[in-house]
Amino acid sequence: MIGELFNLSGRVAVVSGAAQGMGRAMAIALAEAGADVMLLDINSAGVKKTADEIAALGRQAIPVTCDVSDVSQIRAMFAQLDRDFGRIDFLGNVAGEAVRARPEEIALEDVEKTWRNLVFGRFCCCQEAGRRMLRAGQGSIVNIGSLASITAMGRGHIAYSMAMGAVAQMTRELSTEWSGRGVRVNAILPAQVVNPGLEERMAADSNLRAKFLSGIPRGRLGHPDDIKGLAVFLASDASSWITGALIPMDGGNLAMNAGGSIQW
Repeated sequence: MIGELFNLSGRVAVVSGAAQGMGRAMAIALAEAGADVMLLDINSAGVKKTADEIAALGRQAIPVTCDVSDVSQIRAMFAQLDRDFGRIDFLGNVAGEAVRARPEEIALEDVEKTWRNLVFGRFCCCQEAGRRMLRAGQGSIVNIGSLASITAMGRGHIAYSMAMGAVAQMTRELSTEWSGRGVRVNAILPAQVVNPGLEERMAADSNLRAKFLSGIPRGRLGHPDDIKGLAVFLASDASSWITGALIPMDGGNLAMNAGGSIQW
C-alpha cells in the first residue's frame, strides 16, 4: 500500500524551532503521520503549546527549552532524548536567527552570532543525532537552508547567506559520509515564508512584498504549512533513495531568470 511508505508510526523525531512557523508545521505534520516528537525552542510557552497540539493528536510530544547556539543545551537535550525515547529516527534542523546589516558595517560579533545559530548549533544537532542513527543503521536528517544557500539576496543578508551556504555544504558532506551507513541527509531551501519577523519587515517597507512576489511565479508567498508534505516525505521510507539533495521550496523562484516576468 502506498500509504505505508509515508507511515511514521513507531518513529521518533526531533524538531528545533518548534514554537512557530515551519518548525511547528513540520512537527505537527510528523505527528499526524504517526511519529512521536521531541520539540525544541527558546520560546518555552510556544513550544509547550505545540506539544499540547500534538498530544491532542494522540502522539507523545516532549517540549524542551533549548538555545541551539549553546552546545551544552543541545547535548543535554539529546541525553533527555535517550532517557525518554531511547532512539531517534528523524532530525529537523529548523531553528536559528540571523543578524542583517550591510557588509561594510556588520559587527564581527554579529557574524559569529549568526554562524553559531545557523551552522555551529545545527552541526552539533546533526552530530549528536548522527551518532545515534549510525549505531541504529538508519535515520533521516533535514536541514532548513534557504535560497540564500545558493544565490545572493542582498539587502544586508551577508552573514545569513554565508551561514546558509555552509548549511548546504554541511548537508552534502554529511550525506556523502553517512548515507552508505543508512543515514540520509537532505536540505530544504525555502524562499520567503511568512512569519512574524518577515511580516514586520514588509510592514516597515511598503515595496518589499511586491519585490518578493515579482520573483515568485506561483503568485504568493510561502506559508509554514507548505513544508508539511515535504517533511513527511523526507522523514519516511518514500524517500529512501533521496540523499544529499538541496530541495527548493520557492514557488518557482529559482526556475525564473532574473530578468524574467510572471506577466506579458
